[in-house]
Amino acid sequence: GGPDFFYAHLKCQIAYYENCCIFGQYYDSPSLNYYVCLMFSFCRITDIITGFCQCVKTSLHFSARQKSFSVLLQIKSLRICPRHLSKSNLSLGSLSISAIRELALVKSVAFSLNLSLSSPIQDNKGFGIGELVWGKIKGFSWWPGIVVTWRATGKRQASHGMRWLQWFGDGKFSEVSADKLDSITAFPKFFSQASYTKLASYRRAIFQALEMASVRAEKTFPPCESDNPEDQVKPMLDWANGGFQPKGEEGLKPTHSASEQSGETSRPSLIYAEKKRESDLSLCVSADSVDCVSVSEQMVNEVLKNKCSIEEFCLSCGKMRAATFHPLFEGGLCQTCKDVYLEISYMYDDDGYQSYCTVCCGGREVLLCGNANCCRCFCVDCLDILVDPGASNNARYLDPWRCYMCQPLMQYGVLKRRHDWSLKLQDFFANDNGQEFEKPKIYPAVPAEQRRPIRVLSLFDGIATGYLVLRDLGFKVDQYVASEVCEDSISVGVVRHEGKIQYVHDVRDITKKNIQEWGPFDLVIGGSPCNDLSIVNPARKGLYEGTGRLFFEFYRLLSEAKPKEGEDRPFFWMFENVVAMGVNDKRDISRFLECNPVMIDAIEVSAAHRARYFWGNLPGMNRPLCASGMDKLELQDCLEHGRVAKFGKVRTITTRSNSIKQGKDQHFPVLMNGKEDILWCTELERIFGFPVHYTDVSNMGRGARQKLLGRSWSVPVIRHLFAPLKDYFACE
Repeated sequence: GGPDFFYAHLKCQIAYYENCCIFGQYYDSPSLNYYVCLMFSFCRITDIITGFCQCVKTSLHFSARQKSFSVLLQIKSLRICPRHLSKSNLSLGSLSISAIRELALVKSVAFSLNLSLSSPIQDNKGFGIGELVWGKIKGFSWWPGIVVTWRATGKRQASHGMRWLQWFGDGKFSEVSADKLDSITAFPKFFSQASYTKLASYRRAIFQALEMASVRAEKTFPPCESDNPEDQVKPMLDWANGGFQPKGEEGLKPTHSASEQSGETSRPSLIYAEKKRESDLSLCVSADSVDCVSVSEQMVNEVLKNKCSIEEFCLSCGKMRAATFHPLFEGGLCQTCKDVYLEISYMYDDDGYQSYCTVCCGGREVLLCGNANCCRCFCVDCLDILVDPGASNNARYLDPWRCYMCQPLMQYGVLKRRHDWSLKLQDFFANDNGQEFEKPKIYPAVPAEQRRPIRVLSLFDGIATGYLVLRDLGFKVDQYVASEVCEDSISVGVVRHEGKIQYVHDVRDITKKNIQEWGPFDLVIGGSPCNDLSIVNPARKGLYEGTGRLFFEFYRLLSEAKPKEGEDRPFFWMFENVVAMGVNDKRDISRFLECNPVMIDAIEVSAAHRARYFWGNLPGMNRPLCASGMDKLELQDCLEHGRVAKFGKVRTITTRSNSIKQGKDQHFPVLMNGKEDILWCTELERIFGFPVHYTDVSNMGRGARQKLLGRSWSVPVIRHLFAPLKDYFACE
């Protein structure tokens, strides 16, 4: 690490315990802790800083530079006054713990050596803290973001040649190679008009990036008279495509204050259950007009003082003439906010909590509910405006703080939970006023003596949930034809149902002739992959590209399987997909299927959240979801003997292993022998409603089994949907 580094080390002989207590908490390497404590006990502070600075500058080994730099950061954090540094005989070991903590900030020595304590290690690849950039990570398209310090992420320092980015749109962090970054000024090169047209999250990200760029460049835009958000953003897009003139790239560079601020940003404290984002500006109100906060304050004044009905206002942005009702609280939503709510109200972060505010689906800073079984969050603005000024500060000091969906049914300011919110929520997602369709044909019940066994075509079959439910309900299944490409899923179906399922090839290879040979079918079911539809995936391609196009294979085969003219027989179908999809994709699917979906969350009949859209003509699809005696509604009911549930319910379980962790502190959901533990595969199967060991075939490991379950349907929900078919088909 350099001669001075070793010289300082040789001068050390013994560790002072008090210093070990202080410095031991700062470093990852025990050996580094040891001799750093030794040096601080017996060496002059100026010698130590000089030695470490030289190590950073001259060492050829990157890890040595990185460790030395971390020591300098900790010296800075001790806040040592420069006047103490002037005393050549000062030894840190001679200071008490309280004295060390009370000393002022050290900068003079480090800056005299041209070393910035708040900047990342220089690797001559550019892109410093605060710069606006385009970034790309594997599997995702180019997306706008801002370079931030590692402190802002609450994680480790970026590796050599890497940068920490915070993405516009969702505020999440990624470590990105500097080679995969480009300046925001390359806007015409990386801006995707197709993504901007289809994806609301991409529009938000572009708006936020250009908003920050315009502030830095001191660029103003003429007021826009239109209420259409796209018209408001158009001048900003023209400015960006024109090269951000007149200042160009120079005008977009971060100011010194902004850079320092980003350098000092720290991770939000979990004590207050906060999540902060760089920016989350509403598209409902023009940036040059009165902002959303002022409009919302005016709305509150109208409701409380002038006794106006809150149902006339948009609870999210404060505008009058609401287009529809807010599903959870008394009040309305304008058309723009409704579309946003439809898209992202079921979008969750890695910690299992909602990504955005429960009220407005936005928020720069949100507070997380402390109820272990609740995954909702509320933004600071909504609390301070709709509830009471200072309500957010009061909430910070409550541990745990319970949100307004968990507190007693009362009015808090103008915020009041609907007593029938669960029904309103289902109604909100089912009724899209923009599209009206004829009610599906209602088939009369078939007399018992005329009912025959059911014939089923299952597309994207997965692990044969449809067949399992039909058999559990007692249906006689004449034929069950399943299209599936995953070998593990096919293995589960073959083994568990003893070869009674007829597996066929890829849906794209099924022809009209095949349908005629295998049919006629009484029930067609399926749920195409959601990867390119879910807005959780920033690289999604939408309905018309990637796996999103597989929906049209379902539509094609459904059309082929429907009864022909003159055939008077009951025919039913069902299509399932994720709720967190773009509102335009949802409407396009509804337009092709000629019906609106119902939204069903498995939380009502199981121990886990799992909200899904279901399109179809099954009788009573929109009836309330009611649990039966066989449903396991609490996590404890799903656990093996000797294991204790820490939570009553768990968050949505996906194919990802970290979806098992719960709460803002990311705890495992089970206690066994006094220690936290993950959910076992048998317990996951019970949560989804499957028989124990249902996926235990082909020597599959835990990860593979969770992936199968994470892509499957919830058995109690499918039982709820299929039960009315007992009036039409033979049962045992």
